[in-house]
Amino acid sequence: MRRFALAVMVPLALVACGSSSGSSTAGPPATFEGEPAGTQSFGGLARNHVDTPVEYPQTPPVGGSHSPVWQNCQYYDTSVPSERAVHSMEHGAVWITYSPDLSEADRQVLRDLAATGDHILVSEFAGLPSPVVASAWGKQLQLQSVDDPKLKQFVAFFESGPQTPEPGVTCRDSTSETT
Repeated sequence: MRRFALAVMVPLALVACGSSSGSSTAGPPATFEGEPAGTQSFGGLARNHVDTPVEYPQTPPVGGSHSPVWQNCQYYDTSVPSERAVHSMEHGAVWITYSPDLSEADRQVLRDLAATGDHILVSEFAGLPSPVVASAWGKQLQLQSVDDPKLKQFVAFFESGPQTPEPGVTCRDSTSETT
């Protein structure tokens, strides 16, 4: 009887443990469990409120001194003030910026993505290093396409994510200006 029990338990243990490689087709891809490959990290970011323009070392900025007023999180057909977008990132927003020459079809993909969360800000930004750039406080990922799965992975991991200096504050407040 003891040999029979052992013979049954070993195969069950192998099946139960399985592989942790993420090759299963059930659920989201294993790559969504962390930040996407290629994400850059930046530290030492100031968190001062200022009423003056700020020159940021990254394009677009990933944090630093910023406006005391945050930017309402939603999709914008135009650029938004960087100082206000940085404030939104301080509250957990992912700021997705896109090149002014991005197609209308690609803009629609970003519009739809912005509608999926409370902390997603999307705006045009001139002079980007790639057609689409996803930024969160201290984090940035340059993308060649809105269809790159790393964009959704970035949003899933960093929207109100572990890098957020002031979590629990919305950036969809209707009293915030939307210019």
